Amino acid sequence: MKEDSLAYKVYLEVRKKILSNQLVGGARLVESNWADKLSVSRVAVREAFMRLAGENLVEFGEKGGCFVKGMTIGDIQDIRELRELLEVGALKILFEKKNLAVIAELELICDDFSDMVAKGYYGGACEADVRFHEKIIESTENQRLIVIYKNSNIPLFHMKLGAAMSHMEDYADTDREHRKIVEALKENNWKIAFDMLTKHLNRGAQAALELV
Repeated sequence: MKEDSLAYKVYLEVRKKILSNQLVGGARLVESNWADKLSVSRVAVREAFMRLAGENLVEFGEKGGCFVKGMTIGDIQDIRELRELLEVGALKILFEKKNLAVIAELELICDDFSDMVAKGYYGGACEADVRFHEKIIESTENQRLIVIYKNSNIPLFHMKLGAAMSHMEDYADTDREHRKIVEALKENNWKIAFDMLTKHLNRGAQAALELV
């Protein structure tokens, strides 16, 4: 595998961990650790970190080292507004398409999320949460929307893994909200879907604001 392909492999893995909140703001990213973990060279890791820095997901310290970039109150507010614009718009497209296969896939993601939480695999649950929202966007089949969403690097706001057991209510709320969105989509009830999605986004943003 070429070095640039290896760098992309590292980029995807670290990006996934950041967006699913498994790597939080301020966390140090050590080149040697990631090189060993992913069986790649430190050059590949360094290239991946540079790309992530270009996307504003990580930053380099004045005295060296690479760190996950934290979010300010302004960042959270901006992201919250952007998520509503993109995700509510995408959900509206799904209502127009009425694709039963998409509904079935969303239900499978919900089941995966529930299963991960039940087994205590909180990292997997967070990734399933991100996947749920990405699936809503991807299922529109609107390539411009998909590119905008991907390039925005929209993070998961809630469910801090460091205190997983004290956040079980958050996991339960997320599971319930996701399922109600899917159920509303299945029953063609736009109002419930809209209300539930905006409630879900508001709750996540508020949880993030409390930690800034």
